[in-house]
Amino acid sequence: MASGEILEERYHAIWQHCLSLIKRQTSDDEFVKWFKPMVPLSFDGENLRVRVPDQSHVRYIEQNYISMLRPIIREEFGVKTRLHYAIPTATPAAQHGAGGNHSNASLYSQTDTSTIKNPFIIPGIKRETVDPQLNPELTFENHIEGDCNRLARSAGISISVAPGKTSFNPLFIYGGSGLGKTHIAQAIGWAIKERDAECKVLYVSANRFQSQFQTAAWRGELNDFIQFYQMIDVLIIDDIQELAGKPGTQNIFFNIFSHLRMLGKQLILTSDRPPVELTDIEERLITRFKWGLSAQLTVPDTATKIEIIRHKCGRMGLEVDEEVIHFLAQNIKANVREIEGALTSLEAHSRLLGKQITLELTRNVMRDIVKIETREITVDSIIELTCSTLKIDKSVLLSAQRTREVAQARQIAMYLCKRHTKTPLSGIGLALGGKNHATVLHACKTIPNLIETDKIIRQQVEDIERILLR
Repeated sequence: MASGEILEERYHAIWQHCLSLIKRQTSDDEFVKWFKPMVPLSFDGENLRVRVPDQSHVRYIEQNYISMLRPIIREEFGVKTRLHYAIPTATPAAQHGAGGNHSNASLYSQTDTSTIKNPFIIPGIKRETVDPQLNPELTFENHIEGDCNRLARSAGISISVAPGKTSFNPLFIYGGSGLGKTHIAQAIGWAIKERDAECKVLYVSANRFQSQFQTAAWRGELNDFIQFYQMIDVLIIDDIQELAGKPGTQNIFFNIFSHLRMLGKQLILTSDRPPVELTDIEERLITRFKWGLSAQLTVPDTATKIEIIRHKCGRMGLEVDEEVIHFLAQNIKANVREIEGALTSLEAHSRLLGKQITLELTRNVMRDIVKIETREITVDSIIELTCSTLKIDKSVLLSAQRTREVAQARQIAMYLCKRHTKTPLSGIGLALGGKNHATVLHACKTIPNLIETDKIIRQQVEDIERILLR
């Protein structure tokens, strides 16, 4: 047998082994349709030429199977192997890899697309696996319920039990940025997957949907694009308002929406505004958005924010005093995202700089994140707080009584009034039982000395100031 025939027999045998490896990773239909027609023509040690039926076959192999085919070719034929496609029906000028200067891009000159999720259905697959694109952190277990989100959360839990079978289809969740729309939407997806692992759940942003649509249109693969989305059981589209002013994408989405709902599939949409306020969106889409339930998310109240902060601190492993938690809840007004930002900053100061998370540190960190709410401090508020903290009746504090306990409490109040208000000494004295200017001045000199020498006085002043400045 000639050496050429031996070489040919050898690379044919190697190719057959490649096919056996490919067959393990594909269905019977896929293998027969896409790989069985591929016939090896030659191999010179670096260039492997394989005959394929036509150009569309080449395109489909490159777009859908290159990440699987590349390592198999590399392993069996060698790491330097370049794959060329020979197309019998092509004209000489257009033929790929048929002994001329025109060859298809090799396995090693292609951009590696193995990490890119393919959003299109692969024809012939008996059982399509869909990556739901869900964030494992965004579950109901990590979500705090409050008046601000109870309707959307409750509807989501109902949907997770029977997706597509409730009247909440679509579920339209709307609210400002950072209020937790994406969290609830994805939590529904996770809850459904936990009940039924085979359910095809897919989360996708409206911008990514638009990008996929444009790519499919450019490649002439709109049918594949539509078929992929029409096979989804639970479709979650985030920020649907981003489709505004994009009529082509809206038309495709309308068809997908109508098909899924007709089949009893579940749709979950999020937006920064209610359906009635959406602009540059086709009316027929807005009408369908109103078919199910529209649930608004609002800014969490203080009690809910406290629970959110406690929960997040626990997950981050942060030891935070209740006074710090209440301070954060009081001063963070916008959304949950601000809470996360504040806690991340505190975590950095604590772990990277070795600082204890105190109220003072929290106040300094928060100045870079939000506008700190400052309550107006008045002489009357200081008097009320001094009385409640030191457990002295206000009438006694303002009386002429001069016992040591009452006199010190009165001096503490005078000192704090001078320190935290712009009230003149005479006004402070008048408010504290009609005392004169000299009495107030004496108190403002006495209390700082006592703070340095008397632990009880220092603790009393600190307790009053901490509540006063909260």
